[in-house]
Amino acid sequence: MRVLAVLALVALTGCAGGGQAPVPQSARLSAEVLTVVLGDGTVCRADWAAAGGAGRLERCGAGFDYRVAVVEKPNLLRQFWTGLTQALGAEGAVPPMARVEISGDGRVWEFVSPPPVE
Repeated sequence: MRVLAVLALVALTGCAGGGQAPVPQSARLSAEVLTVVLGDGTVCRADWAAAGGAGRLERCGAGFDYRVAVVEKPNLLRQFWTGLTQALGAEGAVPPMARVEISGDGRVWEFVSPPPVE
């Protein structure tokens, strides 16, 4: 009976530590930095603006590629708000609206930033 209990414990331990690579759970943009959070809690950052909107998150899990597609003409209210903050001297205070694509290991994860309000 003890052997069966030990075998069950070993099997459960093997399932719990399935060895899966951490995968992207969220992505957010500031005016310059892309922040990606992986399922294991790892936080990865890249200067997406300096990289031209695409690059690689080298030290992020197994390494992921990213691509940022900024919405060039957001809705009028957002355009007004962005213009107002710039006029008040808060350049870059409003993060851009964008679609963020993270890819790696043959998979693709898509996010929008800022995330939609639920």
